[in-house]
Parts: sequence; C-alpha cells; structure tokens
Amino acid sequence: MANVEFDFGGRTVVVTGAARGVGLAIAGRFAAAGAQVVMADLDEAAVREAAGTIGAFGIAADVSDTADAEAIVEAALRRTGRVDVVVNNAGILRDGVVWKLSDDDWDQVLAVHTGGTFKLTRAVVPHMRARGTGRIINVTSYSGLRGNIGQSNYGAAKAAIIGFTKATAKELAGFGITVNAISPNAETRMIAGVPPEKREQLLAQIPLKRFADPAEMASAVAFLASDEASYITGVVLPVDGGIAI
Repeated sequence: MANVEFDFGGRTVVVTGAARGVGLAIAGRFAAAGAQVVMADLDEAAVREAAGTIGAFGIAADVSDTADAEAIVEAALRRTGRVDVVVNNAGILRDGVVWKLSDDDWDQVLAVHTGGTFKLTRAVVPHMRARGTGRIINVTSYSGLRGNIGQSNYGAAKAAIIGFTKATAKELAGFGITVNAISPNAETRMIAGVPPEKREQLLAQIPLKRFADPAEMASAVAFLASDEASYITGVVLPVDGGIAI
C-alpha cells in the first residue's frame, strides 16, 4: 500500500463494494490514514473478513435496496456519530450485446450502479447538511465516458453517475459538501477474467501500457476526500493511464 499522505483521524468513511478489489484498497487506504471505516458489500462473509484485516467494520448490504442503503448510514452514525466521506463504489457486470440483454441484465446493473449511488447519497446528505461538510466520491468508468461493446447497460449506468455527480455537486455546494467521481482502470477480478487476446487489445489502448494497482485508485479517492481538495467539486477524474485521452 502507498505511503499515507493524508490524515483522516477522527473521520468516518463509508465505502461500498468494499470486500475486494478497488473498494478494499480504498477502505484500506482510509483505515491506514486513521479513519474509522465502514465497509459495505453484498457478500457478508467476504466483507466481514476484509474488514477484520484492516481494522474496519463490515456490514452486508444491497445498495440498490433503499432500506439497506439507509442502514449503512445508520450503522456508521450509531458506531461513530458521524459520516465524513462516502465512496459509492459498489457495482456489478451483466455484459452482452444490446440485442441479447435481458430486462434483468439491464435493470440490475442500473439498480446497483446508478440506484445504489443515488440511494446512499440521499441517505447521507441530511447528516452532512446538518454538519455543513462532507465528501461524496462516486466511481464511474471509461464505458460511461466513451462506451464499450457489450456494455450498453454498464455504460448507461456509469454515464448516469457522471450526470448525477455534476448535478448533486451543484445542489450540495452551498452546504459545504463536495461531490466528485473517478474513472478507474485497475487490475481487478474483472480484468483478470478477460481472455489473453482481449487483454492485449485493452493494454494497447492504454498510453501507460499497464493496468493500475487498485492502490493507485485509492490514492486518487483519498485526495478528493482530503482537505487539500476542498475547492474541487463536480469533477470526473480519469485515473486510467491515459485511456480516455
């Protein structure tokens, strides 16, 4: 893990999709920087085990469900009395060309990515407004910026998150709350499952010629959550080795 550059002591950070990959790296970065971290994931066993390894609190939740999204915020408030940072990272894939996508393929992807981002943000905003401060960081994707074959559902969901980020940044700025997003390109289980020939095609599109370590995504998120980024809002930061150029 990268050296700790920011101090999040005394702050509470909520990370969704936190049991593995980028979400786990983000949670670990905040924990190492002194934050009290609440990790949410649909996989209860995995998130509790992951939380135990970094000294965080793990909770099983489906972010697409309103009651579960609210329960994440309630758990954080009950344990620490505050929520300073929310990282909306939870997501799923149901890839397929548009004429082969089922209604469920479409609905589930949008429900988790877009619906989950909305529902957790809505749940935490009253608390952040009352305190006059907060950081919300959403995870979008190259597919949302440029599109990708076989991912019309995923691309639509991630594009919606970009619009949501910009709209809520305007709505919440007057309450001291910033809303930003990152567009990552990291070595995760999703990338590991790509066939070798497709992987080489993907690498050829990246100017830096490599996929990032998830810790590099965590560094970008930590910056956007830090005091140093207090005047940044409504930004979609590509952390992608230049693929979006």
